Amino acid sequence: MPNMETVFESTSQLKAAWEKLKVESPKLRIRDAAQKLGVTEMELLATGIGENVIRLSNDFIAQVQEFPKLKRVMALTRNEGCVLEHKGTFQKIEIHQAGPHQIATVIGPIEQRLFFKTWKYAFCVTNETPRGTMISLQYFDQAGEAVLKVYLQDESDYDAAEALVQAHIAAEQNEKLEVTPLEAAATVSRDELDFEGFSSDWENMKDTHDFFGMLRKYKLNRLNAVEWIDDKWAYEVDKLSTRKVLESASETQLPIMIFAGNSGNIQIHQGKVKTVRQLDQWLNVLDPDFNMHLNEDQVDRAFVVHKNTTEGLVSALELFDTKGEMVAQFFGLRKPGIPQKTEWKALLDSLN
Repeated sequence: MPNMETVFESTSQLKAAWEKLKVESPKLRIRDAAQKLGVTEMELLATGIGENVIRLSNDFIAQVQEFPKLKRVMALTRNEGCVLEHKGTFQKIEIHQAGPHQIATVIGPIEQRLFFKTWKYAFCVTNETPRGTMISLQYFDQAGEAVLKVYLQDESDYDAAEALVQAHIAAEQNEKLEVTPLEAAATVSRDELDFEGFSSDWENMKDTHDFFGMLRKYKLNRLNAVEWIDDKWAYEVDKLSTRKVLESASETQLPIMIFAGNSGNIQIHQGKVKTVRQLDQWLNVLDPDFNMHLNEDQVDRAFVVHKNTTEGLVSALELFDTKGEMVAQFFGLRKPGIPQKTEWKALLDSLN
């Protein structure tokens, strides 16, 4: 997506274009407005600096570590095809070193894996809505895409939020915003792949997390890995298979896990889903503290994927978009040391 300076000569021009668009399409979301205007969501949001938007510093870890003080909030993580929204608390946050970069593990009602390598910008946003004033903390990667949004709720601690913002206001509010594409990892072709070694490593996995190291070892992207491995371990199914998975999980109250994310964050749902609704191309879960919105138009391919662990097979439904990027993953809920439920394996085996 181009930088706004390639389309608009100034921030004021972009702001005027957005104001015009809001009059023409008052229900248009900012992400969709940005696409219409040929800019990133972050650039469009930044036109409000000095009015309803405050730019925050880039000490992201320090800010995230303050999240538990906010009490009950709504955390939103999305990519082009899937949105996950959880209401709850950031109960426990652990910071880890992963090579030269830091990551965070968020545990509790809100469950996330934060990868700070790509985080670049942060803002506090105040919007007036028909339901009242909405305050949020919004974080973006270097490409101007949102990695995490945290919305205050009626039960939130607004004093803690104000203290967080005041402690982390950027010294320079109007500093130039640079947008740079994310670097794609180098990958091998099918002919270059050491298939025998790759297949052996897949078969001998002890933990699902071994998968990421295997991808790095063989310079594979995830889609090629599930495409090229033997059908014993992964095979393609109908791209609308999520409908059957969610409807069955809802009917039988089978607890599941849903993973969806982007360059800087993976948000995870653990538990049962109850209310599943289809609205046009959107497949939705609409439960009191959890919402999922899956844009089926963005789902290009779906695979059932099996991985070996010391507790037996762990099976998932994995969705990919037209760019080969992961849209979402669905697992049966299980605890460490306990095999996956036979009902979950049977449900995936029924897909075709």
